[in-house]
Amino acid sequence: MTLNVHYYIDPQTKTLEILRTGLENDIQLSAGQEISSAAEYQVLINGTPTLEQLQASPNLDTLIIPYAGVPLATRTLLADFPGIKVFNLHHNAAPTAEMTIALLMAAAKFLVPIDRTFRESNWTPRYQTNPSLLMEGKCALILGFGHIGQRVGRFCQALGMEVIGLRRNTGAPLLPDLKAEVHPPQDLDQLLPRANALIITLPITSETEGLIGANRLAAMISGGILVNIGRGPIVDQAALYQALQDGTLSAAGLDVWYNYPTTEEERQDTPPADHPYHELDNIVMSPHRGGGSRGTERLRMEHLAELLNALQNGTPTQNLVDLDLGY
Repeated sequence: MTLNVHYYIDPQTKTLEILRTGLENDIQLSAGQEISSAAEYQVLINGTPTLEQLQASPNLDTLIIPYAGVPLATRTLLADFPGIKVFNLHHNAAPTAEMTIALLMAAAKFLVPIDRTFRESNWTPRYQTNPSLLMEGKCALILGFGHIGQRVGRFCQALGMEVIGLRRNTGAPLLPDLKAEVHPPQDLDQLLPRANALIITLPITSETEGLIGANRLAAMISGGILVNIGRGPIVDQAALYQALQDGTLSAAGLDVWYNYPTTEEERQDTPPADHPYHELDNIVMSPHRGGGSRGTERLRMEHLAELLNALQNGTPTQNLVDLDLGY
């Protein structure tokens, strides 16, 4: 039986050929940003589908969100379509994990202010007390121990760090070369006093929004580091700013934020937060680009092909989204 798939994307996208090449013969792929009212696809690939797109095909039973996470608007819309299964992709787990460690180490070694000073041919920092933080022998507490979090844990383990992961399904298998304590989310408060580095790889849900506030930042080992590559509002922005100012935290690395541009014109003039993080020397700031790399789009198409082939064969085992949980 043929599996009809429509990918809501510019049909001229160069990497589409990688997807087509990876599909089994009985999968029919169409692509485009116009959908016929007589559509017959069983699978729609689109992170932010409209009501019309969900209703266009009477055969639709599967939605694939071609990235990690579920946009709130999509989750809300799908509440009226309980028969549609939802999958997402974790093709960018490796580049996101690499960015996480880049932020962790840049923050720990205060590379940004040192680089800025040295670009002016100023050697003074070499002769001052070195503020760098040693990571070997320290403890990394990773909130969200899935595709990304485990890769981060593997890097932290290679640095000689103790690794603790929080995840809902504590019995799920880990990467074969990863050694870590695994705890359920409700253990967070008892684990924070062990954390030198708090690393957040969680999705944004009603349970995770505002999860980390002033009290939980203060519960960490004094002078620790926070890295957030999940979603900005998981951490209270005022509490984080204050913790960086007063030394509760030594440093932070952020790739996710609180304010985003909504138009092309705003891209050059949108402060990412309501507090002046840019004035702090103990933070590394990145504009939500952690999952990107020169190879990310190829990975997306390869992972899509793998998932579609599994759907056609009736064996999809990964990436099924629980809409009640939001991931």
